[in-house]
Amino acid sequence: MSHRLIEPMQNKVPEVTAAFWAIKILSTTVGETGADYLAVNVGLGATLTIAITLSMLAAALATQLTRRTYVPWIYWLTVVLVSVVGTQITDVLSDVLGVSLYLSTAAFAVLLCVVFGIWYYRERTLSIHTIVTRNRELFYWSAILVTFALGTAAGDLATEAIGLGFSLGVVVFGLLLSAMGVAAYLGANRVLIFWLAYILTRPLGASLGDLLSQAKEYGGLGMGAIVTSIIFLAVIVILVFVHTVARERQNKISNA
Repeated sequence: MSHRLIEPMQNKVPEVTAAFWAIKILSTTVGETGADYLAVNVGLGATLTIAITLSMLAAALATQLTRRTYVPWIYWLTVVLVSVVGTQITDVLSDVLGVSLYLSTAAFAVLLCVVFGIWYYRERTLSIHTIVTRNRELFYWSAILVTFALGTAAGDLATEAIGLGFSLGVVVFGLLLSAMGVAAYLGANRVLIFWLAYILTRPLGASLGDLLSQAKEYGGLGMGAIVTSIIFLAVIVILVFVHTVARERQNKISNA
């Protein structure tokens, strides 16, 4: 009886470069403005929006899980949809159910610690450079979803409840993200720094999205959710396309 050999799974997460962080921040901004557009401008409401986007995320994630290597457009589509869903989870809790942002921020922080704890207990690593099994990939996407929800709650807490505002929020979270880069350069634990930076990009992107899209009387620049979402989605598509072409070219050189 012959057995078909199954190709080993390659690492399913892209290399962490400047382009990675740029696309990540852009995707978080789209998550903020896109969720607002569907829930408010289209009039779907928070509950229906999360139901629709959750279905889209399930389809994208199922496609991502079937691949045995990193496919840029599938990976980043999943990230964008996780961003929208993560935003909506927090919005439903605060706007529909009336949960305090202090409570939701704390709850998501605890939940993320639980996810990391189970992940490390089972796999003995939290490194994104070792996402080469189905279990690790499931842990990875679970952590990603919680970081988006946590980042949304923390960002709303800082900019709205505490009163930083959108402009100052962009500055504060931008400085914190820059501090993560300095810490990594000085030799801090790269895995810890990555996840802290990943969390911080969410409130940074959300603050940036609100700053650009919200009306001037609310402290924004008045570009609107539609224009902001289209511009940022277009930039994401361009960056992912360039990244895909460069990756294919590199693979051809490596296989030559």
